[in-house]
Amino acid sequence: MKYSDLYVTRIRSLCRQHGITLYQLHELSGVSQSTLSNIMCGHSQNQKVLTLHKIALAFGMTLAEFLDFRELNEYAFDDNEENFDF
Repeated sequence: MKYSDLYVTRIRSLCRQHGITLYQLHELSGVSQSTLSNIMCGHSQNQKVLTLHKIALAFGMTLAEFLDFRELNEYAFDDNEENFDF
């Protein structure tokens, strides 16, 4: 699984748990529909912390809570990993 896919899976899971659609997430978070769509379709693979923070708040979570899930915590980077802009 690609690193960026972890966030897609997390957002989908939280939407199901909270019984909200991506459109509702857009309304609750203030993140544009196009940005959410790009994240969910894999077009945007390096999400900004601000975007993730807004999404977390929409779920009633801190950014730390949003980022604290097993798949992300267990993710191992390898030598062939995508290039990230830090």
